[in-house]
Amino acid sequence: MIRFEDVSVTYDGAALPTVQGVDLDVPEGELVLLVGPSGVGKSTLLGTVSGLVPHFTGGTLRGRVTVAGRDTRTHKPRELADVVGTVGQDPLSHFVTDTVEDELAYGMESLGLAPDVMRRRVEETLDLLGLAGLRDRPIATLSGGQQQRVAIGSVLTPHPRVLVLDEPTSALDPAAAEEVLAVLQRLVHDLGTTVLMAEHRLERVVQYADQVLLLGAPGEPPVLGDPAELMARSPVFPPVVALGRIAGWSPLPLTVRDARRRAGALRERLAGAEPPRETPAEPDTAQAAARRWPRLRKERTATAQDAAAASVERLAVRRGRVEALRRVDLTVVPGETVALMGRNGAGKSTLLSTLVGLLEPTSGTVRVGGAVPHRTAPRQLIRHVGLVPQEPRDLLYADTVAAECTAADHDADAAPGTCRALVDELLPGIADDIHPRDLSEGQRLTLALSIVLTTRPPLLLLDEPTRGLDYAAKTRLVTVLRGLAAEGHAIVLATHDVELAAEIAHRVVILADGEVVADGPTEQIVVSSPSFAPQVTKILAPQEWLTVAQVWRALDAERGESS
Repeated sequence: MIRFEDVSVTYDGAALPTVQGVDLDVPEGELVLLVGPSGVGKSTLLGTVSGLVPHFTGGTLRGRVTVAGRDTRTHKPRELADVVGTVGQDPLSHFVTDTVEDELAYGMESLGLAPDVMRRRVEETLDLLGLAGLRDRPIATLSGGQQQRVAIGSVLTPHPRVLVLDEPTSALDPAAAEEVLAVLQRLVHDLGTTVLMAEHRLERVVQYADQVLLLGAPGEPPVLGDPAELMARSPVFPPVVALGRIAGWSPLPLTVRDARRRAGALRERLAGAEPPRETPAEPDTAQAAARRWPRLRKERTATAQDAAAASVERLAVRRGRVEALRRVDLTVVPGETVALMGRNGAGKSTLLSTLVGLLEPTSGTVRVGGAVPHRTAPRQLIRHVGLVPQEPRDLLYADTVAAECTAADHDADAAPGTCRALVDELLPGIADDIHPRDLSEGQRLTLALSIVLTTRPPLLLLDEPTRGLDYAAKTRLVTVLRGLAAEGHAIVLATHDVELAAEIAHRVVILADGEVVADGPTEQIVVSSPSFAPQVTKILAPQEWLTVAQVWRALDAERGESS
C-alpha cells in the first residue's frame, strides 16, 4: 500500500536531512506506529505520505514515496485526498467549517459523494466517536479533546484507504482515547484500512500496533519490525515496558494484562515495602499548615485562606448555552501541585481560564494571590499567575525563538538569557533563528512554558503540558516543576496524562460536567479509578504503587539490604 524508496527530506537551511535512508514497505491493512524521540522526523515522514512534504512544507524530497501506486512527489495533497486522510498535531488548523456536522461532511462534499451516502456516513461517525450530542455545536466552543475527535471524524467519513495520524490521542481523556483507538483497530481489522500513527503516549497505543517503525538518532535509517522486539531497544518506551525491563521479563509485555500475568513474583518482592513518596520542601508556618489540605478543607481557617495561592468558592461559569462550571470549590496553597482531571469538556480549561482572568465568573468568587483575576490588569496579574494554554501558539508572536526569549526576559524584568536557559533545560537543540511556527508541537509547548516560567509566577497553570513531549522531555519537565514546587510555587495542571499525574501531583481533583466529583491525595484518587490509574498501579494492584521510579527505588533498597 505504501512504499518508501530511499527517501530523505532536507529542509531549506538545514545542514542535515531530517529523515534519510527510509526504504521499506507498509502492507495494506496494518497499523504501523512511528516511535522515536522528539525531533527525529516522525511528523516529516508522515507528511511525505500525505503529500504535505514537500508541497506545503518546502524542502527537498529525494527518493520516492508511493501510496496505492501514486507518487506523492508528483501528486499534490488534494490529488491524494480520496486515498489518504490526514490529521495533524493541531486540529484547529484542520477545520474549514463552523459546526461539527458540517465539518464531518465537508471532505465528502469535496469528493462529490451522493447526499444519501454522506448522511449515512456522518451518522456512523457521530456514533463511532461519541459526537452525537455535539452535532450542532460550533467547533470554536468545543474543548481541545472534542475538537481532536471531530478532526479524526472528518477524515474517517470519506473512507480513505490510508489514515495518517500525528498525535491523535494527545488531547483526549483516557476513555475517549480508548474509544478512538478501538475505532481505528476496527477499521484496520474489518475494512483493511492502513494506519500510520505517531504518538508519544506509547502506553496508550503500542498494544494496538501490528508493527513499529523505530526512528533513532539523526542519520540512522528507520527500522520496521515487531513491537515487542523494537521496544527492547527503543530509547523511548511506556511504563509497562520500563517495568518489564527492571523486572527482567522476556519477551517484554506491551499490555497491562500481559504484565499482570508475570507480576506475581514482583508483587511478592514488594509486599513488605512502602511506596516511597515525593516529599518537596515544606513552606514555612501558615503555608505549611495550609499544605495539609484535608485539615484545610475542614477548618477553612483565616490563616490558611491568607496563605492560599488560589481560592475558588461556589464558582459558576457559563459559556454561551453551556454551564461549563457550577458550584466549584478549590483551594491551592504554595508548594502544592494539583492535577485537574476528567473527561473532555468537563470544565478543566474553563477553570484555568477563570483563574487567569480570561473568563469572568457567572457567580461565586475567585482570588489569586489576593487579586481578583478578571478585574486585575494583565501587567499586574502576571506577577501572581501564569498560564501555558493548550494551544501554545497563542503566546507566540515573534519571528524567531531568540526574539520570543528576549521579549520574555524584558516583560519579566529578568536577566538576559533567562528564558533561553529554560528552553535549553527543557528541550535542548532548539535553534535561536528558527520561526516558532516551524517548531513541532512539543517544541512550541516548551517555548511557551519557558516564556511563562521566566516571570516565575507564584501560581503556575498548565493546560495539557505534556502534549507532544516524548518521555525524556517529560522527565525534564517533571524535574523543573518539582523544583518550582519545592521553592513554594503552586502548580495546577489540567491533564489527561495519568502517568504525569502519578509522577508529580500531590493531589488530584476530578471534574465531571462542571462539578468537582473527587478531590484527594493522588495515591487515593488514582488507585481507586480504573480510568485514571497509571499502568504500574494497574499491574501491581492491590498494592498502591504509582510509578516505575517508586518500584526501582524499592528494589534498589532491597538489593542494598541483601548485600
